[in-house]
Amino acid sequence: MSVIDSPSPNFGPRRDGRKPDLVVLHYTGMKSAAEALERMCDPASEVSAHYMIDEDGTCHRLVDEAMRAWHAGVACWAGERDVNSISIGIELVNPGHEHGYRPFPDPQIARLVALCSEMKTRHGIAPHRFVGHSDVAPARKQDPGELFPWKDMARQGFGIWPKPNHAGAPVAPMEAAFLLAEIGYDIADLPASIAAFQRRYRPSLIDGQLDRETAGLINGLARMLPRQDALQGE
Repeated sequence: MSVIDSPSPNFGPRRDGRKPDLVVLHYTGMKSAAEALERMCDPASEVSAHYMIDEDGTCHRLVDEAMRAWHAGVACWAGERDVNSISIGIELVNPGHEHGYRPFPDPQIARLVALCSEMKTRHGIAPHRFVGHSDVAPARKQDPGELFPWKDMARQGFGIWPKPNHAGAPVAPMEAAFLLAEIGYDIADLPASIAAFQRRYRPSLIDGQLDRETAGLINGLARMLPRQDALQGE
């Protein structure tokens, strides 16, 4: 599928020769696509992403995948704090929570699926390595948010989803917090990380509380991780 080249000056080399093995999904959080594109191409903003997908499915390439785009900011995933050096950032045009958050249109999601499929093939990115900005920066960010179709994306291989027979299994709060870290979340601010998890896996109630349902979903998801990421001794 065609891509419009809209080069941004806001990038640098990936540090220590790192290669991308993570995809971080964002929403633009601005009133229009033109405004978002202008900001990501403005050197003064020091913000960019590799791609931006408009609501009609139009895809802009801002930064070459070989380079380090400036999209994640202060972030952490699975202990890695230079998220920009290991990731590809994709911005989805959406006004976000500040400007009239709304569902993501089908053409936009279809183009995202096609792009993620390319990422998966090109870089060998595993399903559980497709995450949201709120996952890697839970104390600062909410995007792409509770209206993003995470479950549908997981069904297509971009993300994972707890199996029904695991999701109800009770775990103690301390164990659930440990499992949340095993999944990849930075639990320094535990309520924020719980809220980020809920925003993705239990969007009907996002309160940052480690209730039975949330703990069960955490347990179910942790059981699905590849061996090297899973809880030792499981």
